Amino acid sequence: MADRAGRGAALGRWVAYALALPLAILTIAPFLYMVAAALVSEPDSLRHPVPEAFAAALVALPVGRFLLNSLIFSLAVVAGQLVTSATAAYAFARLRFPGRDRLFLAYLCTLMAPGVLLVIPRFLLIDALGWVDSYQGLISTELVSVTGIFLLRQFFRALPRDLEDAARLEGAGEWTIFWRVIVPSSRPALATLAVLAFAEQWRSFLWPLVATRSIAMRPVEVGIANLGGMYHVSWSYQMASAVTAVIPLMVLYFVAQKYFIRGIEQAALK
Repeated sequence: MADRAGRGAALGRWVAYALALPLAILTIAPFLYMVAAALVSEPDSLRHPVPEAFAAALVALPVGRFLLNSLIFSLAVVAGQLVTSATAAYAFARLRFPGRDRLFLAYLCTLMAPGVLLVIPRFLLIDALGWVDSYQGLISTELVSVTGIFLLRQFFRALPRDLEDAARLEGAGEWTIFWRVIVPSSRPALATLAVLAFAEQWRSFLWPLVATRSIAMRPVEVGIANLGGMYHVSWSYQMASAVTAVIPLMVLYFVAQKYFIRGIEQAALK
């Protein structure tokens, strides 16, 4: 009986592999095409890859400036969202004050509004402050994430209160409990939020397109989109830039995958 169950489990794994392999190939095929197109000197043919074409594309375009803008923008937003989401989530999950649940419901209701409706009010705000085409204009309106607050609130609510109660008995205040107890226990959730926020801002297009005007302030997504008009739709140049833009996200995932997967698993279980 045990041998039959073992054979059935092995057969199930092979069937799963057989079904997953074509899907994996189908998923990765566009990326492989992107890399191949970045390595050719003639956009119309993939028969003669020329590695020098990739380097020439990166030299001809201000890709380095685009990447620097995206890096500053994404890291600043990640830092801001971690601070605002963690503190707000702690208040909604642990503190008791009048109207707490109604206020949290009001926060959730903002998720129903399409993001495109908020572009004009946000632009008018940074325009009034004189922050158009600047880092502070790009960053300031992205520092609060309702999704991040919701994610961390749910995680904080699932944490046991034993250490928190013990810290209160020792005379610890709310800030000490938050910094010394809650934050160390929530590293997987914080890492998950950081990875998701970085990826979202790195791939952001609409808001940077509206908030910036000069080429020097364009992040990578907007910069790549503008290359068609600048270089008469040179696909090798655009693909080389796109490959370069994907690399930081891949590095980030491989570095933080342990915390990211653990955070997703704990959020699913809780």
